[in-house]
Amino acid sequence: MKKPLSPLIRSYFASRNKGIQHWITNAVSYQQNIFDYLVYVGQKTVWGQTYAYDKIKNTKHYAQAVPIQSYETLQPFIDKVLLGEQNVLWHTPIRWFAKSSGTTSDKSKFIPISTASFHKNHYLGARDILSLYCIANPNTRIFEGKGLIIGGSHQINQLNKAVSYGDLSAVLAQNMPAMGHYMRTPDLATTLLPNWDKKLERIVQITKSQNVTQMAGVPTWTLIVLKRLLEETGKDNVADVWQNMELYLHGGVSFTPYEQQFKQLIRSDKMQYWQTYNASEGFFAIQDQAYRNDMVLLANHGIYYEFMPMSELGAEHPRVLQLHEVEVGQNYALIISTFSGLWRYMVGDTVQFTTLAPYRIRVTGRTKHYINAFGEEVIVDNADAALAAACAKHHATVLDYTAAPIYFGDTHNGGHEWLIEFEQLPNNLAAFATDLDQELQNRNSDYEAKRYKDMAMQAAVVRAVPQGTFYRWLQSKGKLGGQNKVPRLSNTREYLDAIIEFTIGN
Repeated sequence: MKKPLSPLIRSYFASRNKGIQHWITNAVSYQQNIFDYLVYVGQKTVWGQTYAYDKIKNTKHYAQAVPIQSYETLQPFIDKVLLGEQNVLWHTPIRWFAKSSGTTSDKSKFIPISTASFHKNHYLGARDILSLYCIANPNTRIFEGKGLIIGGSHQINQLNKAVSYGDLSAVLAQNMPAMGHYMRTPDLATTLLPNWDKKLERIVQITKSQNVTQMAGVPTWTLIVLKRLLEETGKDNVADVWQNMELYLHGGVSFTPYEQQFKQLIRSDKMQYWQTYNASEGFFAIQDQAYRNDMVLLANHGIYYEFMPMSELGAEHPRVLQLHEVEVGQNYALIISTFSGLWRYMVGDTVQFTTLAPYRIRVTGRTKHYINAFGEEVIVDNADAALAAACAKHHATVLDYTAAPIYFGDTHNGGHEWLIEFEQLPNNLAAFATDLDQELQNRNSDYEAKRYKDMAMQAAVVRAVPQGTFYRWLQSKGKLGGQNKVPRLSNTREYLDAIIEFTIGN
């Protein structure tokens, strides 16, 4: 009789403990090693030759020699790789790109992923968080069943003979090691279905009778699957369907708005929620202990980190810090150099360190105003362009606006609410809201995916406020003149609710 694989797999993950603890406690040394390797191999690339990597001797010189990059500044090099050119940004072939939305000029951006990044970053990070979970829970039974991996809309596309692309979860699934496929559900064909309706039904039909013990994915899509599962099975508790469910790995957006919904849907004392910080650009941090609300920085996973104090944002020659120079509680813009050829790339996220021994962080926001409550990653440039197009269509004129999330409720999905001060009102505000919503979908593929058939997000809600509202509200706060203004977009309802309350009271 064959021995069950679960104890062997659990032992395999737990065996990583010594190695994990070594890079956690020696993070600065590992970062120096990664930096040295990056500069060495970078010399073999067009990028490295452009910035004379052969003359870079240390991290200080690197910061002086290579400007901080955005997607727009890297895009000419990325476009060459997309056309099949090699040794442009990285010294080995780049065959895969993760498609992500959010650039100022394009509907989507394409993030290169090398073979080294797959194995030394994304998959190693996933293995390490499971290892840490096993260390914290030595009697775990997650490997006696399947891990349900849930993403958004998946599709692998062949750009040319040399290059393929898809959203990050699809690309990672396509290239996953054999052990990962053994542990996961649903099958790869289902995961890669481009039609979300069909995929949702397939996932539910496949998993409703399986022993699903763990889940991973963005909360928005995971909630949709869980609710559909309960409809299909006639149960009101996911723990009655998947009786051995004990772990949910979440990331991508703040878990705070969703936590209570998950706890209502999965009523089980053994359920744990562990967070990750994983993006198309790389896997940056993982929770290392049960019930923490911060994450340990992945210091030995193919990424060299720099940290820009937010006071330096916008400076011509901003000061940046290495890992050993950071302080607890300060807000930093995250800058990365990766095993895929993203050189001094500003991710757009801001982080704070919560501890320095080990180096733990929490994500505090974005370097720009944004809404990312449901994984939609809407930035001001998206909003401005969509609003301008809707105004042109309806012969309306806008004086000011702000937008914020509508969080999930018992009877409705999440969405966006806009407060708009018009100089010239549209004749039909409802039609204007519909067109605004559509224009936003046209400019942002993540928003478009979340809005698909109202499954994850409902249509945008638009409220017109009287002229002078924004001025009077700022006046009431003593914030007239200078740089004072209401944020166009906010990931919380702080400003929007305050303005609504002010409007009602006046």
